[in-house]
Amino acid sequence: MDVSSTGPTRRDVLRATGLGISLAAASPLLAACGGLGSSPKTENTKKNLKIGFVSPRTGAAASFGEPDAYVLDLAKKAISGATGYDVQILDRDSQSNPQRSAQVANDLINGDQVDLMLTTSTPETVNPVSDACEAAGVPCVSTVVPWEAWYFGRGAKPTDQNAYKFTYHFCFGVEQFHNMYTHEWPQVTTNKKVGVMWPNDSDGNAIRAALGPLLTKSGYTIVDPGAYTDGTNDFSAQIARFKAENCEIFNTFPIPPDFATFWRQAAQQGYRPKICQVAKTGLFPSQVEALGPIGIDIAGGAYWAPTYPYKSSLTGISSKDLGDGYQQAGKQWNQQLGPSLALFDVAAAALKATGDPKDKAGLAKTIGSLDVETPIGRLQWGKGPNANVVATPILGGQWIKSTDSRYQVEFVLVENSSDPNVPVAAKLREYGA
Repeated sequence: MDVSSTGPTRRDVLRATGLGISLAAASPLLAACGGLGSSPKTENTKKNLKIGFVSPRTGAAASFGEPDAYVLDLAKKAISGATGYDVQILDRDSQSNPQRSAQVANDLINGDQVDLMLTTSTPETVNPVSDACEAAGVPCVSTVVPWEAWYFGRGAKPTDQNAYKFTYHFCFGVEQFHNMYTHEWPQVTTNKKVGVMWPNDSDGNAIRAALGPLLTKSGYTIVDPGAYTDGTNDFSAQIARFKAENCEIFNTFPIPPDFATFWRQAAQQGYRPKICQVAKTGLFPSQVEALGPIGIDIAGGAYWAPTYPYKSSLTGISSKDLGDGYQQAGKQWNQQLGPSLALFDVAAAALKATGDPKDKAGLAKTIGSLDVETPIGRLQWGKGPNANVVATPILGGQWIKSTDSRYQVEFVLVENSSDPNVPVAAKLREYGA
């Protein structure tokens, strides 16, 4: 069962019963021993464990947190029974703010004394939480930050193969983006000139350093007006440059509000590329619906979809049933469902595989060699690109008008170079065609 902060503690139970074991804890011992033993040392050894979960529920990246409540409910129902421990999940809102992320992480570490931390969605949330855990010696698993932005963005050097002792990550990286773009973009005839808006943050700097050169080697011309500051509200200079250079492909990795501002200004100022390729935004229906008609035909990446042929090892739920269940609960499927539930698959597998999950160093070591099935596929640490990271697929897709009367838009997969097991549903079409 789940243990909440308002429930009785083990000390309360012992005080109330006056025994070294509760009846519930005694029952398996009775079955094994044929009755109450005479040893006065018999006691309940079942551990109470705490897992912290930090994600953006409000603020600029709030759309990533939309399915949190649904995923947390699934995890809370399954994790105690699956692990054999009384597991309490403490979820906190990072407010999409790095300072707030660090604060709630430290509160969970020092105040709540969590045994394991999970965190997801953008460097603004994930990196400060990971740093706090590394400093405190608390095992942490994270996702949904390009792995280079997580690994190098926190100070690791390119030569480091095991930069962190307590923090582990699974996510797509620059190689997966490169594969996606070079398989997706040729589906539309263009002049191969790419106007890019890569911000001055962990994501933008990692992408500029690694993706730009790869695309250049693949025959694309990169037109980069330079790094911009998150929260910029006038993109006229960038738009003018893209128009002057006739950039028929546009690519960006912004926080969601910045893209909305840019894309509306681009429409007003007459910039309409043949391909509009976005990342970090344009991931969820709510983001695209907010753009209105100019949101149709935007291309994006998919790190999970209900058509992924994988399931959760913790809950046994398939990707299809995960998406269907969320829609039956009242909202259109959201690709954050997959990796968020995968975090708890990893957590459960790590707790079960560790002799003493209260031993933080031992738990961290277990994660470093873990092999676990999740809705986004099989995660195997120790296979590269380094000891702390599992590189996962990202597939290409596009937003179209929904064929389902319940919804305004839908996301269809157009490219699967990173994972051919996932079916493609359509071909990329020119923006606004």
